[in-house]
Amino acid sequence: MDSFLKRFFPDVYQKKQDTRVSHYCAFDSELLTVFTSSLYIAGLVATLFASSVTRRYGRRTSMLIGGTVFIAGSVFGGAAVNVFMLLINRILLGIGLGFTNQFKR
Repeated sequence: MDSFLKRFFPDVYQKKQDTRVSHYCAFDSELLTVFTSSLYIAGLVATLFASSVTRRYGRRTSMLIGGTVFIAGSVFGGAAVNVFMLLINRILLGIGLGFTNQFKR
């Protein structure tokens, strides 16, 4: 975790290393919060769109779209060199999860 924080969130890493700062305040970063929440927000929004895709084209199509987007997000995350790329990674993973959560009744 330290190497991840050093590379992408150096200000959070500095707060974590400071012994005078409470552990409850060490991860107080809006950017880190956006990074963490982006997967869930993207998944929620994608689920709303995926429901119509599942209804119209079936579960298999939704699963293929979700899997493809999830793999693209994983590749993008593996190649990330800055926080913006990490955010794109999390958004793509959320879209993939949103599409693969669909089921047809």
